[in-house]
Amino acid sequence: MRKTFLEGLLHRPLTEAPPVLDAADLAALATELDAVAQRRLGHSLSIREVDAGSCNGCELEVNALGNAFYDLERFGLRFVASPRHADVLLVTGPVTKNMREALRRTWVATPGPKWVVAAGDCAVDGGMFADSYACIGAVSEAIPVDLRIPGCPPSPTQLLKGLLRLLTPAR
Repeated sequence: MRKTFLEGLLHRPLTEAPPVLDAADLAALATELDAVAQRRLGHSLSIREVDAGSCNGCELEVNALGNAFYDLERFGLRFVASPRHADVLLVTGPVTKNMREALRRTWVATPGPKWVVAAGDCAVDGGMFADSYACIGAVSEAIPVDLRIPGCPPSPTQLLKGLLRLLTPAR
């Protein structure tokens, strides 16, 4: 036990450096997104994330939206556990044959108005799993998609900008 304690004191932690963020730009982006959601929906934006069969790279970036660096809850944006409480389905990964029906049922359970966002290259066009025997391909092969956010994986900032594009009417 003493050896472990001393190693902990002598060695640096094996954590990554925090992301380089412009806090003011991030706050402005999230505040604008919440304001648009309030105008369009009358309440804050509720997001249900669905992993349709990915490698989990995109999920790491989606989960980063809730960490101490991004902390989207402070801006009124929140992830919900049930599709019945969601405004947006944020789908990651290619749709596997085993997830096709579950994704369709999740989409049906989400009340309108609802939007579907395909986040990441795999969700957009199948990505590196496009020719897999286990996948049907992009999210649009299973349910209608309103917005595509490319990237392998897309950064949390790209995800925020995509959600803002989704809610901002075309000018």
